[in-house]
Amino acid sequence: MADKGSWKDGITNSQVWKSVFRHGDPGKDRRNQALVVLSNVFLHLHPVQARKSGLRMSFTWCMGGITFFLFLVETLTGILLMFYYRPVAEYAYNDIVALREHVPLGIMREIHRWGAHAMVVTVWLHMFRVFMTGSYKPPREFNWNVGVILLLLTLLLSFTGYLLPWDQLAIWAITVGSNMARATPFLGHEGPGAALLKLGDIKLIHAGADVRFALLGGRFVAAPALMRFYVLHCIAIPLAAAVLMAVHFWRIRRDGGISGPM
Repeated sequence: MADKGSWKDGITNSQVWKSVFRHGDPGKDRRNQALVVLSNVFLHLHPVQARKSGLRMSFTWCMGGITFFLFLVETLTGILLMFYYRPVAEYAYNDIVALREHVPLGIMREIHRWGAHAMVVTVWLHMFRVFMTGSYKPPREFNWNVGVILLLLTLLLSFTGYLLPWDQLAIWAITVGSNMARATPFLGHEGPGAALLKLGDIKLIHAGADVRFALLGGRFVAAPALMRFYVLHCIAIPLAAAVLMAVHFWRIRRDGGISGPM
């Protein structure tokens, strides 16, 4: 019978193991510790070293980390909710009621809902902290812009998810919110610059072909809007946010880690 140590060594020395874990035990050598971080697909997004002063809770508030944690919570609970929710006008509201009253672990819907509210708050607080500490200044101005886009995506996630319960509150809230899109510059038919976009005498931007119509799939909030908001909420916006978060973390490393207090 093979020795336990040799069996373990056989696994750790195999090609499969080495293809996944590019570097062995780092030990106490600082160079090896750096190589472990840089050769890992997840760890390389973070800096090898961080200033102790820049990790103080009184300085960072840990708002960035809490926001990322809430995004993971929303992803997990959202996947569970997708097993029970049908984005069809005939069933959407009844499925929401069933999630609350009949489905085991229906609390996942409330966790998802309140987690979304909390994520909006933590993103704003994170941006406020970054602004107040001057962490948007060079060389971090690119990452600040990425963060602004992530803020907008977070608000869009909350906005698109608001319609999914398909009750009167959701429908009228989205009606009011989507009406604002009519005033989008160059993209909304009531927005500035829309009248300039013409092909001869034909207006390219009008009530039946502007950003609001594209968002709702029609002139009013109806079944097509529910499907579009579902796809945006569950697929398009989360994927865009996940990619930009990876870029956000990577840029922190490239910019020398978390900015420290002056």
